[in-house]
Amino acid sequence: MSASRLPVAIERFLLSPISLLLVVAVAFVLNAWSLPLTDVDEGAFSEATREMMARGNLVSPTLNDAPRHDKPILIYWAQAASVSLLGVSEIGFRLPSIVFAVLWMLALYRFCLRHADRRTAQVAALVMGLSLAVGFIAKAAISDALLNLFIALSMFGIYDVFCADRDGKPTRRLLFYTYGMLGLGFLTKGPVAVFFPLVVSGLFFISAGAWRSWLRAIFFWPGWLLFLAIVVPWHVAVFLDQGDAFFRGFYLKHNVNRYANTFEGHGGKWYYYLVVAPFVLMPFFGWLLAVGGKVLRQIRRSPLGTVRGDGLFERFLVLWFIVVFAFFSSSGTQLPHYLLYGCTPVFILLALYRPEFERRWLAYLPLILFALLLAALPEILAVAASKTSKPFEKFLLDGLVLAFSDSARWLLPLFAVAAVVFAVWRSLPVWQGLVLAGLLQALVVSAVIAPRAISVTQGPIREAAQVAKAAGGTVVAWRIIMPSFSVYRQAATPTRVPVEGELVLTRTDRQPEVQALLAPGLQMRNLYQKSFVTLARVERETRP
Repeated sequence: MSASRLPVAIERFLLSPISLLLVVAVAFVLNAWSLPLTDVDEGAFSEATREMMARGNLVSPTLNDAPRHDKPILIYWAQAASVSLLGVSEIGFRLPSIVFAVLWMLALYRFCLRHADRRTAQVAALVMGLSLAVGFIAKAAISDALLNLFIALSMFGIYDVFCADRDGKPTRRLLFYTYGMLGLGFLTKGPVAVFFPLVVSGLFFISAGAWRSWLRAIFFWPGWLLFLAIVVPWHVAVFLDQGDAFFRGFYLKHNVNRYANTFEGHGGKWYYYLVVAPFVLMPFFGWLLAVGGKVLRQIRRSPLGTVRGDGLFERFLVLWFIVVFAFFSSSGTQLPHYLLYGCTPVFILLALYRPEFERRWLAYLPLILFALLLAALPEILAVAASKTSKPFEKFLLDGLVLAFSDSARWLLPLFAVAAVVFAVWRSLPVWQGLVLAGLLQALVVSAVIAPRAISVTQGPIREAAQVAKAAGGTVVAWRIIMPSFSVYRQAATPTRVPVEGELVLTRTDRQPEVQALLAPGLQMRNLYQKSFVTLARVERETRP
């Protein structure tokens, strides 16, 4: 095949269903069945689900036998259904997220078919699947893939209602559908799933001069009845089971207080998401920079207060992103994956304005810098390990240096070389090169970086849990938060000072601290020690 015809073959491949299947296999599924559960989030969700099933209580999740009020119930039910089929395993807990991510991609595809064309739908799905942050949450046993699915479906329903009402078509069925998605989203993560659709829809309808339509939709009382029918039964059940503890813990602590204050050290500044966005959207952030001006010019073609105009679709998508970005930028608690709630419209905008040959270096520069950073990762880890004096960090960094010292490390600079090759390949359209780079990025992350990093940070926890399970007896933890340990041991692990005969899980650098807290005459005998993890049995000192 001649070099001039190769871009044509690449485009044919990228626009085929095979490319989407490949994206799902590499970005969503690869190694999801074998990598240890990560802490804290994956371990916490998984252990809460396991305990819920073990206690036979499908209403009130607990974590290490303490009430867990972080999220509503829907993700736990989904994980419980999966684990009942696949058993207590990594893939058992992660399969729901994989399925929800695929459904999210399918919903995005179908929405683009309705309001654009098949090529746009295909490219939007590829961009979504290959964005760095989406790949992470798609194979993580947490609630974010499910929440993003319902936020997207709610927003899609809102825009479909706007279009139907504008064209004089019936909207009742669409309104029922949208309220149903709002209810399911609320049952996944609470008010945030309703807040964004309400705010974005209000701003969009009013800016388009359709405020009467918005009021009709907002006061569609049969829709609110459907919403309540989805949300209320579990809330009644959890109130009957534990009183108002969930309402105080979730709605006050994990919603109001989380927004107003910094939780668990996850604070940031107003510019936090300006820094985070390139990594969340990698390798497509440069693409966004290259087409941003076009998008804004298109929006200006649609004057405010009109229900007809060429830029209404773009206005809706941009408002969606801006509202999410602004809301979390002003939040007291900030995490990278929060930005994903507003990234679905970005995927669509990138597909609508896919660059061919213009602004090539602007589109590729962030990717090249990121690829060079990955290429230097083993050296960066080695320098960090040589400079740290903290035992815990030293354990982790030394393990990471060793993990990235094998022959596979050379795949990291090869990714950087590939990024440069795509950038200088003048006959290859920019969007095609970036999608190909996204496939390589997903492969490098899933097959090279994640297995090595997670084996160091989580491998010892899984091994210690297996030793503890085989040893039997009571196990407690001291100043170490690793809920995946309880998952693998298949038993709750309370946090307290151990007593004679018990096993204790702690950080290796904190073993002397535990020893100092033991009753006189007791000592710790290590059953397992690797890197930062120590599992020991508390025994009576033996005298010679």
